[in-house]
Amino acid sequence: QVQLVESGGGLVQPGGSLRLSCVASGFAFSFYAVSWYRQAPGKERELVAFIRSDGSSTNYADSVKGRFTISRDNAKYTVYLQMNSLKPEDTAVYYCNAGLFTQNYWGQGNQVTVSS
Repeated sequence: QVQLVESGGGLVQPGGSLRLSCVASGFAFSFYAVSWYRQAPGKERELVAFIRSDGSSTNYADSVKGRFTISRDNAKYTVYLQMNSLKPEDTAVYYCNAGLFTQNYWGQGNQVTVSS
């Protein structure tokens, strides 16, 4: 059974940090590129960060560059999103996505709320 399970979200004050994890199972994770997306209330889902299957390349949305870092540990079937200097506008449900050609898998989403 294919699964992507996110964890690590929650409530944090502005300027704080969180680390999201996405643990994969049921497919050959190390061959898949992985992305983090987020969706805020009333807004479309947007791409936040991307990492290649071997971790050799990453990309970020302009809004999170310099604050967020995506990484992966293929031995643990896990991708991370380290989020620093969080802002209220980072509040959203965060999803991980694993993609390879036409195959796409999504996690269930994890709420991140940045508020004082």
